[in-house]
Amino acid sequence: QVQLVESGGGLVQAGGSLRLSCAASGRTFSSYAMGWFRQAPGKEREFVAAIRGSGSVTYYADSVKGRFTISRDNAKRTVYLQMNSLKPEDTAFYYCAADWTFERLLRNEYDYWGQGTQVTVSS
Repeated sequence: QVQLVESGGGLVQAGGSLRLSCAASGRTFSSYAMGWFRQAPGKEREFVAAIRGSGSVTYYADSVKGRFTISRDNAKRTVYLQMNSLKPEDTAFYYCAADWTFERLLRNEYDYWGQGTQVTVSS
């Protein structure tokens, strides 16, 4: 069982930056692949980024590639999403997810997810 708690969301102007954090419970954090997803009002849930348990492999949606960076600190049981050059279209509810299988995250499938945090980018 994994419990996830996101933080770091807020309101930022276009072009600005935010760093989201997701703290996980459990002693097997490094065994889980972690991902970030987002959902804007009236839109489908969207994959943003994922990282393997070791941190050696990452994958990004085309819409955020080059602007967002996912990372993790297994000693702190935390995964991060650094978001730079934010755009109004990045406005959404962001939440992190965990799964034993990295490839499942890429298919928008996961066993555990947090409550999420709101990110709003003003133009």
